[in-house]
Amino acid sequence: MNTYQQIGSQQDTHSKVIGYLLWIFGFTGAHRFYYGKPVTGTIWFFTFGLLGIGWLIDLFLIPAMDREADLRFTAGPIEYNVAWILLAFLGVFGVHRMYQGKWITGLIYLLTGGLFLVGVLYDFWTLNTQISIRNAERNAAR
Repeated sequence: MNTYQQIGSQQDTHSKVIGYLLWIFGFTGAHRFYYGKPVTGTIWFFTFGLLGIGWLIDLFLIPAMDREADLRFTAGPIEYNVAWILLAFLGVFGVHRMYQGKWITGLIYLLTGGLFLVGVLYDFWTLNTQISIRNAERNAAR
Protein backbone atom coordinates (compact mmCIF):
# COMPACT_ATOMS: atom_id res chain seq x y z
CA MET A 1 0.00 0.00 0.00
CA ASN A 2 1.25 3.49 -0.80
CA THR A 3 1.87 6.18 1.82
CA TYR A 4 -1.72 7.31 1.35
CA GLN A 5 -4.71 5.15 2.17
CA GLN A 6 -6.73 3.40 -0.52
CA ILE A 7 -9.99 1.53 0.03
CA GLY A 8 -10.40 -0.93 -2.83
CA SER A 9 -10.44 1.24 -5.91
CA GLN A 10 -11.90 4.20 -3.99
CA GLN A 11 -9.47 6.61 -2.37
CA ASP A 12 -10.02 7.80 1.19
CA THR A 13 -9.01 11.45 1.12
CA HIS A 14 -11.13 12.84 3.94
CA SER A 15 -11.94 11.56 7.42
CA LYS A 16 -15.37 11.31 9.03
CA VAL A 17 -13.70 11.80 12.43
CA ILE A 18 -12.22 15.15 11.33
CA GLY A 19 -15.56 16.02 9.69
CA TYR A 20 -17.46 15.42 12.93
CA LEU A 21 -14.86 17.31 14.98
CA LEU A 22 -15.25 20.28 12.64
CA TRP A 23 -19.03 19.82 12.79
CA ILE A 24 -18.89 20.64 16.50
CA PHE A 25 -17.90 24.12 15.30
CA GLY A 26 -20.34 23.72 12.39
CA PHE A 27 -22.01 27.04 12.92
CA THR A 28 -18.80 28.44 11.37
CA GLY A 29 -19.14 26.16 8.33
CA ALA A 30 -15.74 24.54 8.97
CA HIS A 31 -16.93 21.02 8.14
CA ARG A 32 -18.49 22.22 4.88
CA PHE A 33 -15.24 23.91 3.80
CA TYR A 34 -13.38 20.70 4.72
CA TYR A 35 -15.61 18.61 2.47
CA GLY A 36 -15.21 21.01 -0.47
CA LYS A 37 -18.44 22.99 -0.14
CA PRO A 38 -17.19 26.59 0.16
CA VAL A 39 -20.43 28.32 -0.86
CA THR A 40 -22.53 26.60 1.80
CA GLY A 41 -19.62 26.89 4.24
CA THR A 42 -19.74 30.65 3.79
CA ILE A 43 -23.52 30.66 4.21
CA TRP A 44 -23.18 28.60 7.41
CA PHE A 45 -20.53 31.05 8.65
CA PHE A 46 -22.72 34.12 8.20
CA THR A 47 -25.99 32.50 9.39
CA PHE A 48 -24.58 30.43 12.26
CA GLY A 49 -25.36 27.16 10.51
CA LEU A 50 -28.71 28.40 9.20
CA LEU A 51 -29.63 29.35 12.76
CA GLY A 52 -28.60 25.90 13.97
CA ILE A 53 -31.08 24.01 11.79
CA GLY A 54 -28.65 23.32 8.95
CA TRP A 55 -25.96 22.53 11.50
CA LEU A 56 -28.16 19.85 13.09
CA ILE A 57 -29.15 18.36 9.71
CA ASP A 58 -25.45 18.13 8.79
CA LEU A 59 -24.97 15.66 11.62
CA PHE A 60 -26.68 13.13 9.35
CA LEU A 61 -25.22 14.42 6.06
CA ILE A 62 -21.53 14.10 6.98
CA PRO A 63 -21.17 10.46 5.80
CA ALA A 64 -22.50 11.45 2.35
CA MET A 65 -20.28 14.54 2.23
CA ASP A 66 -17.30 12.33 3.14
CA ARG A 67 -18.06 9.84 0.33
CA GLU A 68 -18.48 12.68 -2.17
CA ALA A 69 -15.16 14.26 -1.15
CA ASP A 70 -13.40 10.89 -1.44
CA LEU A 71 -14.66 10.57 -5.02
CA ARG A 72 -13.98 14.18 -5.97
CA PHE A 73 -10.44 14.78 -4.72
CA THR A 74 -7.17 13.02 -5.59
CA ALA A 75 -5.31 11.09 -2.92
CA GLY A 76 -1.54 11.32 -2.79
CA PRO A 77 1.41 12.18 -0.62
CA ILE A 78 -0.15 15.40 0.70
CA GLU A 79 -2.75 14.44 3.31
CA TYR A 80 -5.94 16.51 3.32
CA ASN A 81 -6.47 15.98 7.04
CA VAL A 82 -3.03 17.30 7.99
CA ALA A 83 -3.35 20.30 5.68
CA TRP A 84 -6.81 21.18 7.03
CA ILE A 85 -5.69 20.94 10.65
CA LEU A 86 -2.71 23.18 9.84
CA LEU A 87 -4.96 25.67 8.03
CA ALA A 88 -7.57 25.71 10.79
CA PHE A 89 -5.09 26.30 13.61
CA LEU A 90 -1.99 27.84 11.99
CA GLY A 91 -3.35 29.36 8.77
CA VAL A 92 -2.14 32.89 9.47
CA PHE A 93 1.40 31.51 9.78
CA GLY A 94 1.28 29.76 6.39
CA VAL A 95 2.23 26.35 7.80
CA HIS A 96 -0.38 24.60 5.62
CA ARG A 97 1.25 26.13 2.52
CA MET A 98 4.72 25.07 3.63
CA TYR A 99 3.36 21.55 4.18
CA GLN A 100 2.29 21.50 0.52
CA GLY A 101 5.75 22.61 -0.56
CA LYS A 102 4.67 26.19 -1.30
CA TRP A 103 7.51 27.73 0.69
CA ILE A 104 7.47 31.23 -0.82
CA THR A 105 3.76 31.85 -0.22
CA GLY A 106 4.09 30.14 3.17
CA LEU A 107 6.76 32.65 4.16
CA ILE A 108 4.67 35.51 2.78
CA TYR A 109 1.74 34.32 4.94
CA LEU A 110 4.08 34.08 7.93
CA LEU A 111 5.22 37.68 7.51
CA THR A 112 1.81 39.18 6.67
CA GLY A 113 -0.60 37.28 8.92
CA GLY A 114 -1.90 35.13 6.09
CA LEU A 115 -1.92 38.15 3.74
CA PHE A 116 -4.00 40.02 6.28
CA LEU A 117 -6.43 37.06 6.61
CA VAL A 118 -7.65 37.39 3.02
CA GLY A 119 -5.25 34.64 1.95
CA VAL A 120 -6.49 32.39 4.73
CA LEU A 121 -10.07 32.91 3.56
CA TYR A 122 -8.96 32.11 0.00
CA ASP A 123 -7.37 28.89 1.24
CA PHE A 124 -10.57 27.89 3.06
CA TRP A 125 -12.29 28.13 -0.32
CA THR A 126 -9.59 26.37 -2.37
CA LEU A 127 -7.43 24.11 -0.15
CA ASN A 128 -9.00 20.84 -1.35
CA THR A 129 -8.43 21.78 -4.98
CA GLN A 130 -4.87 22.95 -4.28
CA ILE A 131 -4.03 19.60 -2.65
CA SER A 132 -5.80 17.59 -5.34
CA ILE A 133 -3.77 19.31 -8.08
CA ARG A 134 -0.48 18.83 -6.19
CA ASN A 135 -1.27 15.16 -5.57
CA ALA A 136 -2.19 14.58 -9.23
CA GLU A 137 1.11 16.20 -10.32
CA ARG A 138 3.13 14.12 -7.88
CA ASN A 139 1.27 10.92 -8.79
CA ALA A 140 1.92 11.53 -12.49
CA ALA A 141 5.62 12.10 -11.80
CA ARG A 142 5.96 8.63 -10.22
